[in-house]
Amino acid sequence: MRSKASDAKLIDLFLDMLAAEQGAGENTLQAYRRDLADFSGFLVPAGENFIGVKTDALRNYLADLDSRGFKSSSVARRLSAMRHLFRFLLNERFRSDDPAAILSGPKRGRGLPKVLSIADVDRMLTRAKQLTESAEASPLQRLRAMRLYCLLEVLYATGLRVSELVALPRSAARHDASMIVVRGKGNKERLVPLNEASRRAMTAYLGAMEAQKPTKDGAAASKWLFPSFGESGHLTRQHFARDLKELAASAGLAPRLVSPHVLRHAFASHLLHNGADLRIVQTLLGHTDISTTQIYTHVVEERLKSLVRDLHPLAEK
Repeated sequence: MRSKASDAKLIDLFLDMLAAEQGAGENTLQAYRRDLADFSGFLVPAGENFIGVKTDALRNYLADLDSRGFKSSSVARRLSAMRHLFRFLLNERFRSDDPAAILSGPKRGRGLPKVLSIADVDRMLTRAKQLTESAEASPLQRLRAMRLYCLLEVLYATGLRVSELVALPRSAARHDASMIVVRGKGNKERLVPLNEASRRAMTAYLGAMEAQKPTKDGAAASKWLFPSFGESGHLTRQHFARDLKELAASAGLAPRLVSPHVLRHAFASHLLHNGADLRIVQTLLGHTDISTTQIYTHVVEERLKSLVRDLHPLAEK
């Protein structure tokens, strides 16, 4: 057995392993850190820690999460984090047993992703385009509108994860670019094609951005395609999500139904609905496992069932 270490130190060692050996991204690492820190905090009043905790305490923690109103999906994620941690502690000889090995997670139904219709997406694109042409907008307001329109066109054309989208480099907007290189989860790269509409939006937006005089925050000279106007670095996921909800409301759609991830779902389901091969969609989305992509087939199946129910000549009326 190795010498004892504090929970905080063990979390750091565990996250270092995930980053080095599994290529875990920053968002994944932060999620693990939050979940495990919460678990550690639960153990403190009882004088327990990761090295000595028993299975019953893990069960008590899961019950506590349930009493706090956590969804079953969130409880399952916390359990997954604990399983990974204790497997690591066992492999690294901090423990001689794995207290999470016999635990079972909450039962979860297979939820279908929210999907916007093609007409809904078209309404949002049309409204975003209108905002870029407003005669009343200031130069900065117009540039922001062009950024949002470009983000929307590129997202719907590629199905990128929002973290991949906002972190695109300025070089992605080359005039002759028919494909872009995307760095996804685990630092893996993939090629994603662009359609004509997204290329035009990127070219127009980049031209407008370059026309702006350099400012003190350096946005005009940023290496990012979608720089933050308020501070250095690229646009945040949260900022884009807020802008998208405002656009949805402006287009007459319920903001609660719209998010960057919902548009990623729309990209995938609309491709499948129009006959795209599931393996191709898997590659475009950057899914390592085909089972992750198969959730979208349920969307198509439900639509097919609806069509048969509504249009079959022998269907009950």
